Amino acid sequence: MIDRLEKEIEMLERHLTVLRMVEENEPIGIVKMSNETGYPHHKIRYSLRVLEEEDLIEPSNQGAICTESTEDFLQSFDDKVGELVDSLEGMKA
Repeated sequence: MIDRLEKEIEMLERHLTVLRMVEENEPIGIVKMSNETGYPHHKIRYSLRVLEEEDLIEPSNQGAICTESTEDFLQSFDDKVGELVDSLEGMKA
């Protein structure tokens, strides 16, 4: 059960890393993101697809760019993570 949670957190961390790279360097392509993060191309591509489905990025001819939703999401992200941390703290024995 915990292993699955750890994998989900790792994947969320990768998605967030990719999103922040897009925000800071837009437009940015898969190769540059892969080179800078060390994540393989297929993992970057998957993260980009997830972020696009969530309407946080969109493709352009030059690479991924942010959408109007990106800033609001990133601003609320810390609060959401804080709530999750509180929930996990409450589960400790």
